Amino acid sequence: MKSPTVPAYELTHLQSLEAEAVHIFREVAATLERPVLLFSGGKDSVVMLHLAMKAFWPAPVPFPVMHVDTGHNFEEVIDFRDRMVAIHGLRLLIASVQDEIDAGRVVEETGPRASRNRLQTAALLRALNQGGFNAAFGGARRDEEKARAKERIFSFRDEFGQWDPKNQRPELWKQYNGRHRRGEHIRVFPLSNWTELDIWQYIADEQIELPSLYYAHHRDVVARDGMLLAHTEHLALLPNETPYSELVRFRTVGDATCTGCVESAATTVEDVIAEIAATRLTERGATRADDRISESGMEDRKKEGYF
Repeated sequence: MKSPTVPAYELTHLQSLEAEAVHIFREVAATLERPVLLFSGGKDSVVMLHLAMKAFWPAPVPFPVMHVDTGHNFEEVIDFRDRMVAIHGLRLLIASVQDEIDAGRVVEETGPRASRNRLQTAALLRALNQGGFNAAFGGARRDEEKARAKERIFSFRDEFGQWDPKNQRPELWKQYNGRHRRGEHIRVFPLSNWTELDIWQYIADEQIELPSLYYAHHRDVVARDGMLLAHTEHLALLPNETPYSELVRFRTVGDATCTGCVESAATTVEDVIAEIAATRLTERGATRADDRISESGMEDRKKEGYF
């Protein structure tokens, strides 16, 4: 008797990435006592939250979410963040940069090019220490920036929250090492192997909602250093700058003083996917002023404890 043919079972590219991320979330929950998910309301953290909910469904997400709040945010993102927290019954923790400034633990930059972006590190490390968190999920991807391309999925941080790119643990056959001593912690990046295009295709497949500023809209902007910065109350104008209205969208979300937008007519997920597929610039390379401070700007901040 001829044996029946067993159909081949293969995962698509996105299904494989999803399965890897779900495995990472479950691995952390099983091996580390107090994880927290860093959630800004940006597209990567929204996808990360969606994956976390899938990983533990039908149970709720078994850890809180944390927003490192510069105080210089886009209103659309904060409104979206609060709505997602309410809808999904999440426990939101806020690490405030303003609190760090008021307490004299950090000094705010001044001048028209001032940004609170670098000050996030102190707020993050204090919040992780006070909460006793020994793992923090971040939405960083390796295609974003060369320093992030050096990261492991389980990224060890010492008792000062610092990262040493020359002292990282091997992850052969997807075996992750979360061992650490008291005071140390692990940054975990479930989206490490995703690209910006993967993120948007997954958003399309899963019909994930995002803040409205990811799609084309009219906004007052200022042209500065080859970028378009949103004209907000937090952005000090240079003498020769005049705001004007432009049809734009944001590829990434961060501090409003250093996150640029791009000219775009993409109003749907499909439009954005077509736009991203044609571009040759990463989102951070095209729209983040804080990455332009030096050739090693991101790596220097990561060594201090940044995302």
